[in-house]
Amino acid sequence: MTKKQRAALCVEALEKEYTEALCSLQYEDPLQLIIAVRLSAQCTDERVNKVTPALFEKYPDLESFCNAEVEDIEKLIFSCGFYKTKAKDIKEMAIMIRDVFGGRVPDSIEKLTSLPGVGRKTANLIMGDVYKQPAIVADTHLIRITNLIGLVETKDPKKVELELKKIIAGDKSNDFCHRMVLHGRAVCIARRPQCQKCCIKEYCKTGSKK
Repeated sequence: MTKKQRAALCVEALEKEYTEALCSLQYEDPLQLIIAVRLSAQCTDERVNKVTPALFEKYPDLESFCNAEVEDIEKLIFSCGFYKTKAKDIKEMAIMIRDVFGGRVPDSIEKLTSLPGVGRKTANLIMGDVYKQPAIVADTHLIRITNLIGLVETKDPKKVELELKKIIAGDKSNDFCHRMVLHGRAVCIARRPQCQKCCIKEYCKTGSKK
């Protein structure tokens, strides 16, 4: 079985198991999403979702973030960790979106990664969820599980992204990543994978051996 064939079978099985492939971060517009993703670094989505309602209530639009005091943002996002760096990035990101990109969250990987605090993982999430473009979001769940399955043989996020783009259909790629996160949380848990109840175990090089 080729990697492309294995990937297609995994995509199909995950679609049946997780009918809704949704981002677990709560947001109402692209700006809120990119800020929420920045907050999620080294932090759980659950924690971010508890923090963002008050943050977005105080700063409801781009201009309000541009005019915000970094110290005030810090107070609202303190529990997300690395709050000083994140607060600084959020304000600088907002200013750059306003002054460089005309007030619109940019729509290319290159432009997105030029924003403070935005790496390829965040950029791909925006491209997929906001602009509905083929995207591979190489988060920890995706990297770990695709290595276990045998779709990739690297832990480098960019290499994982590029390798998966070769074998997963573009119109399936973004939802595949969301479903991998759901699967990693529910079944293929890092320290105690439940292979006996895994919907893709027969296509997984690790699970099939068990």
